[in-house]
Amino acid sequence: MTTLRWIALGYMVALLVAASLNYVPGLTDSEGRAFGIFALDIFDDLLHLVSAAWAGIAAWLSHRAARTFLIYFGALYLADGVLGLVTGSGYLDLGIIQYGVQDLPFGFKILANLPHIGLGGFALASGLLLDKDKQ
Repeated sequence: MTTLRWIALGYMVALLVAASLNYVPGLTDSEGRAFGIFALDIFDDLLHLVSAAWAGIAAWLSHRAARTFLIYFGALYLADGVLGLVTGSGYLDLGIIQYGVQDLPFGFKILANLPHIGLGGFALASGLLLDKDKQ
């Protein structure tokens, strides 16, 4: 199994964990915010579950499928995080349509969008730069 396939498999696990955050006692506050920062709704959970399935299938299929997943997933999630940083709402969970531009403190925007920026950026960089061990 190649490095990119292992990375895609890691994304599957991370995304399954993200999808489960609302259902683990003690991880959400009284307002339903995970870690007191962001509220995840059914759209977020479905997004994370579909992304996890995509990552798992790509890792199982081939190096090329894993690389394709990492590049597209990375670009989509990174762009969503940047949009959330600028507007307070992302597009992958339809937040920009539901809530529009939100006037939120910049520090909050950073904390709320850092997961998508970090995951997206790492996936995109991995897919573009770590293509040495093809199978």
